[in-house]
Amino acid sequence: MPWKQPDPPEVVVVTGASAGVGRATAVAFALKGAKVALLARGPERLERAREEIERFGGTALVIPTDVASADQVEAAADRIERELGPIDIWVNNAMATIFSRTDEILSAEFERAVQVTFLGTVYGTQAALRRMKQRDRGVIIQVGSALAYRAIPLQAPYCAAKHAARSFTDSLRSELIHDRSHVRLTMVHLPAMNTPQFDWGRCRFEQKPKPVGRIFEPEVAADAIVWAASHRRREVWVGWPTVLAITAQKVVNKFLDRYLAKKAYEGQLTEEPLPGGREGNLFRPVAGSFGAHGRFDRQAAGSSVQLWLNLRRRWIFAALFGAAALVVVLLRSAGGA
Repeated sequence: MPWKQPDPPEVVVVTGASAGVGRATAVAFALKGAKVALLARGPERLERAREEIERFGGTALVIPTDVASADQVEAAADRIERELGPIDIWVNNAMATIFSRTDEILSAEFERAVQVTFLGTVYGTQAALRRMKQRDRGVIIQVGSALAYRAIPLQAPYCAAKHAARSFTDSLRSELIHDRSHVRLTMVHLPAMNTPQFDWGRCRFEQKPKPVGRIFEPEVAADAIVWAASHRRREVWVGWPTVLAITAQKVVNKFLDRYLAKKAYEGQLTEEPLPGGREGNLFRPVAGSFGAHGRFDRQAAGSSVQLWLNLRRRWIFAALFGAAALVVVLLRSAGGA
């Protein structure tokens, strides 16, 4: 049998890679042997992420980047291809939010949250496309949210930005189909996650914010994102809460308006007082050794039955179809006996 040269390691870009879902995702790709470019604003936490990856024997390139700047994203993409090689997978994960009533959000705050969460996705996608389309290959993964379908109170900028990112992605998908491009595009929609955003996000309330609904560990999201990179799926919904939110929005949206007004308002606030003077990370990184996890480990689920079933649905359907066919054969045989 002729010797086959092994494939080179994949080059993966993760935005918002210094903490939360981005950090868990970067580590997960590194554990699969990929070379990972880490993009975020905070150099110190990026270095901690690089050290974590290198402890596992992985390769990581740190590039401090504000994804709200198209020039910085483009420069980062150039450097990645010079130092690591052609980009195979680009994960747009960076986000920013503010917990506040809409009428109390300053225009600069609203603009910044949308710039990071929506335009950061746009700029990352464009940088990836400029390189991937030339080679006619590559995967772009947008990290979405159940809130892209069903918005909740007190996070209007974030919900609007995630909704916009979903529409942008659908538009681009049609363009790629028209062009017969082999660049692949997918979106992974997440439920509430146990990440540091609730410890550093800007907040107008006197209490600390918290996730609403059932909470999952960031590694659950990372598993879905890594899986999506190697499977053809238009969207991946993670967790039963995501499935229920998206489905209910399509069926009983007026009921959800009232239900969330009642449950998701106070439901996003804890009884713990918010330390005075916390500006949050909206305009600049905050100090601290934040990692992938937030402060809700005791409440967060480390796995998802729905995700396990979702990622194996082809085999499950095949098994059910085979079982049904076998039952039909046995019944016919018994009837003819």
